[in-house]
Amino acid sequence: MTATGTPDPSRRSLRHASRRTTLGAVGTLLAAPLVGRAGPSQAQTGTDWPSQSVRYINPFPPGGATDTLSRLWCARMTEIAGQPFVVENRSGSGGNVGVDAVAKSRPDGYTIGMGGIASHAIAPTLYASLPFDPVRDFTFVSGLWQLPNIVVVNNDLPVRSVPELIALFRASPGRYAYGSSGMGTTPHLSGELLKQLAGVDILHVPYRGGAPALLDLMAGRVHLIMDNIPGYLPAVRDGKIRALAVTSPQRNPVVPDLPSMAEVVPGFQMTSWACVCGPAGMPRPMVERLSGHARRALESAELVRSYQDLGATPWWTTPEQLLDIRAREEARLAPLVRATGARVE
Repeated sequence: MTATGTPDPSRRSLRHASRRTTLGAVGTLLAAPLVGRAGPSQAQTGTDWPSQSVRYINPFPPGGATDTLSRLWCARMTEIAGQPFVVENRSGSGGNVGVDAVAKSRPDGYTIGMGGIASHAIAPTLYASLPFDPVRDFTFVSGLWQLPNIVVVNNDLPVRSVPELIALFRASPGRYAYGSSGMGTTPHLSGELLKQLAGVDILHVPYRGGAPALLDLMAGRVHLIMDNIPGYLPAVRDGKIRALAVTSPQRNPVVPDLPSMAEVVPGFQMTSWACVCGPAGMPRPMVERLSGHARRALESAELVRSYQDLGATPWWTTPEQLLDIRAREEARLAPLVRATGARVE
């Protein structure tokens, strides 16, 4: 009020301005959440993936075949996606430790990893219990590679062929040992398949990956290993160990002079495969982008040449094809696992 008792226009103007400011602030606060609810963001759908570095978990230690092949793929993916694909080795329990880490990560596309025949087709039968469900806990994206194992022995072992190896094992049951990169891996099952088909008695010594197994093979602590070609080929070429055969149905072009095991032991076949997967719940657009990038990487001339030089075959699949292959491989290998009597409690 003024001194004369009439309303003060300046105060009325201030009250109106204050009311407008308050209502405007409330409107802003109410409107903000509504903008966020208008639709899923690019980050949620994965249409802008990747916008930061991607962690790729290799469930085996550095230095082995899976490490070499994984790093070649991640290097090509880094170029294609424009963000670093960083390999993290997390080994143990035949690959199950690293695979479990993938299953329990956030489904945001920034933690993916290597699955494959060991963790997703063999382990469900071999292990009494697993910390993950091999189907429900994962988003399957694409195949990565296929490769056979190479049959190698210590240089001091007095054999130069698979028939001579079998004869040596039969002459001294229980005296010799074969190494593997872990329980439930294809090197493990390759040894069990040899025992079953050739009627030999040899001890299984599991390691946490192919690299430590190779060191013990060269030192003579184990006598035989049937593991992926890339991790052992350099030692063969350097004369540190002796190669006898490959475990694929046919000979491999990288080592064409080596016979396939099936030529000597009818019915012997063991081909390893790996795939890229993430935790369950990854958005479909993100999976499609990752699958598309994976295809470009696996079909690039540079990566094809690098894989073939190591005895591996680049192997792209759709997510649906990969799920079907996984199911068929589990059905094929389960009777072999049971027949060997191998069981991890």
